Amino acid sequence: MSKIFAYLTEAVALGASDLHLKPGQIPFFRISGELEQSHYPPLTEADLREIVEEILPPHLLRTYQDHHEADFSLFREELGRFRVNLFQAQMMPALVFRHVKQKVPSLDELHLPRNLLKICGVQRGLVFISGVTGSGKSTTLAALIQHINCSEHRRIITIEDPIEYMFRDELSVITQREIGLDTLTFHSALKTILRQDPDIIVIGEMRDELSFKTAVAAAETGHLVFTTMHAGTAATAVQRILQFFPNTEWEQARLALASNLHSVVCQRLMRSTQGGVAPAVEVMFNTPTVRKLMEKDKLDLLSVAIETGSEDGMQSFNQSIYNLIKSGMVSEEEGMAYATNPAALRMNLQGIFLDEGKRILNI
Repeated sequence: MSKIFAYLTEAVALGASDLHLKPGQIPFFRISGELEQSHYPPLTEADLREIVEEILPPHLLRTYQDHHEADFSLFREELGRFRVNLFQAQMMPALVFRHVKQKVPSLDELHLPRNLLKICGVQRGLVFISGVTGSGKSTTLAALIQHINCSEHRRIITIEDPIEYMFRDELSVITQREIGLDTLTFHSALKTILRQDPDIIVIGEMRDELSFKTAVAAAETGHLVFTTMHAGTAATAVQRILQFFPNTEWEQARLALASNLHSVVCQRLMRSTQGGVAPAVEVMFNTPTVRKLMEKDKLDLLSVAIETGSEDGMQSFNQSIYNLIKSGMVSEEEGMAYATNPAALRMNLQGIFLDEGKRILNI
């Protein structure tokens, strides 16, 4: 067995989420959120170059040579699928492998709030799954798509870089396209996607102005569009979208978002007292209040709308973490470390709740 598949076999056996390889260092596993040393000897530069030569897809060789980094997926029947990031550091190759489970987990298995199910039944609009790197965005997106796949007759087309979860048609018909293998770029795939009769479009990551404009056009013509993006909170996700555009186009983009947004889900993964991880989830739906705030360019008040929108199924990170602490799923110390407002959370845990949101939202 080659070095890399020995490492990956060990990673799967240990339940590691990630494998880290760099020259001059022993392989490291990330297990339950913590980095742990392996028993293998340090890797040489020659070891890394041998691994790269063994696993880098031929169509990405030029990309790696030109840009010194590449993303791709690696599949082995007995191990499953891995998302691989190859990059160069100090002119030497380094790699990170993320183990992607073959079975798409359910929302319940991921301990996600049940109010996310209301997203799956809508016919049109934009749904953003956001969070920092490694926060489980792709897994949550896959769980939502799988729920639709098992409960509705829908035509679903995905554009991914790379494909992470392989779906099998249940009630829905799903076509998955991978950048580099099935289409050259996100842009080229998005240009023709509306001709492929989709009901639901999944864009692996919202990257730029063109992606957003295409997503809006699809939503306006009656499609449901799912995508992921990097943002720390649901409210800042809206601001990040506007940053795709020059300042002169912000108003137009903001109004388009106000008209077509359905929801923003933002995640943070915390260590669970029961082992593994537990997600804190912030949820923002495009309620009349949220829409009005976006139309009037009062984006700084979106977080307040989320906190006061529990009747509409919304919740803030603080509210989610409060519930996780109260249920015993995470420790108070862990919750404080991930809270958006630790002082307010501490007051909540002491039974003190200040309700000024509705006064602030007097719009």
